[in-house]
Amino acid sequence: MAYVITQRCCNDASCVPECPVDCIRPTPEQPEFATTEQLYIDPDTCIDCGACVDACPVEAIFSEDDLTASLARFRDINAAYFQRHPLESNFDPLVTPARPPKELGTLRVAIVGAGPAACYAADELLRRADVEVEMFDRLPTPWGLVRAGVAPDHPGTKSVSSMFESAFRRDTLQYRLNVEVGKHISHEELLAHHHAVIYAVGASADRRLDVPGEDLPGSHSATEFVAWYNGHPDYAERSFDLSGERVVIVGNGNVALDVARVLTLSPDELAKTDIADHALDALRSSTIREVVVLGRRGPLQAAYTSAEFLALGHLKGVDVIIDPAELELDPAGQALLDDPEIEPSLRLKYELAQEYAAKAPNPDNKRIVFRYLASPTEIRGEGHVEELEFVHNELVSENGRVVARASDRRETLPASMVLRSIGYRGVPIADLPFDERAGIVPNEHGRVVADGAHVTGVYVSGWIKRGPRGVIGSNRVDATETVEQLLEDFTSGKLAAPQGDRAALEALLAQRQPDAVGREGWKAIDAAEKNAGKSGGRPRVKFTTIEDLLKAARG
Repeated sequence: MAYVITQRCCNDASCVPECPVDCIRPTPEQPEFATTEQLYIDPDTCIDCGACVDACPVEAIFSEDDLTASLARFRDINAAYFQRHPLESNFDPLVTPARPPKELGTLRVAIVGAGPAACYAADELLRRADVEVEMFDRLPTPWGLVRAGVAPDHPGTKSVSSMFESAFRRDTLQYRLNVEVGKHISHEELLAHHHAVIYAVGASADRRLDVPGEDLPGSHSATEFVAWYNGHPDYAERSFDLSGERVVIVGNGNVALDVARVLTLSPDELAKTDIADHALDALRSSTIREVVVLGRRGPLQAAYTSAEFLALGHLKGVDVIIDPAELELDPAGQALLDDPEIEPSLRLKYELAQEYAAKAPNPDNKRIVFRYLASPTEIRGEGHVEELEFVHNELVSENGRVVARASDRRETLPASMVLRSIGYRGVPIADLPFDERAGIVPNEHGRVVADGAHVTGVYVSGWIKRGPRGVIGSNRVDATETVEQLLEDFTSGKLAAPQGDRAALEALLAQRQPDAVGREGWKAIDAAEKNAGKSGGRPRVKFTTIEDLLKAARG
């Protein structure tokens, strides 16, 4: 019997060092780690010890005997990876990272942001040094996209926050929530109270389609819609017209699949989750029957992961619809599919699409329809979205890359709502350099760079560092790299000693933001939300306004 890594794998590699027989791949040191969809366990080497299960922060690892019907295929998915990448175990002893000398005293670090990138950086600092960490976020709640971005029907993915809660119990880390850097405290004041500042603010803007009609009522970003159904206070008052029959999502990454699921799942199923009450009420009245997911390239280049694509086939009352004609490949695509060295996850994407295309739909079910090689050209309607026009694309090779080029063939889809889900983008941070083209803060391995030189004491981690790529756990390796640079600078004496200590910081914040939320305030919010969910069998009922969150924080 072996253990199996399944759909909700977060790629943070916590399980890798825990395996006594070194049978989990890829590891962070391997080049394929940067692009892997998930991690895998070699079934021929696994000794059934269960150490990886305890280490997994998102409950993604199961004994093969305990796999449910929706997860059973992952047994073969794990095995297929090692058929393509035979295991070569490495039993070199683990090297314990050096800690800064005690005589340097306590390192003080401010982290701006409270999402996964920030939390992994804080966790690494707490393990690696004698440190005081101050974690700032403009919202009264921590966890960032874990709270406001992960789909409500993926509760296992949200459980990574429990790992952070456990790591942050000590007073060495203090929450400074409901405190906005740039408003309540400046960048210069952060540097004055800390040796270093790490910005882990993510990529909060979304990319635009830049087509006529994009700003019509009924045309939104998926970012807004996701934040709305997850109860983000900035979006709780938004409204979305769910009175039509068809929604078109432009883009086919995992966020697009999240949105498609939420729009088609039974409200009774969603009522068991932590979805925002206002969203649940709206979805109960929804008349949406079909969600069309448009991708600009072909099925082999789709942005979704095979695991999330596979999960769609297990939704109750929902059919996945693909016209077999959509799966016809150009010669280059067919050659890629026929290559015996193709990555198993890529082959699986195509096989799943074929399986969906072969299934007879149930006319009583809702539908998620996948269209490939399609790019929007215009959104039309009289005062509101009524239809979307798109062009059919052809795949061509340019500079070694497969790109989509528009053909002369166009098509129009009636729709009452269009959601763009074509990626996130970072926004400039006051007093920091910014690369407009890449949407990141310029940096070298996490050290912020301006005019070709490192900015002393200023670092970045997460999407604002590398761009909006990867999943939650991708931030762990990223944060480790950033913290390594910070500790190296501290040890070598490059960081200026802070002028003010924690007490001075607290006095400043008490004056500037009396409604700041600390550890006890967040614990009160967390407990109140969980208590509110108990009667309905829900994990929590979220407070969705700043006023209600602050009221709960005061107990």
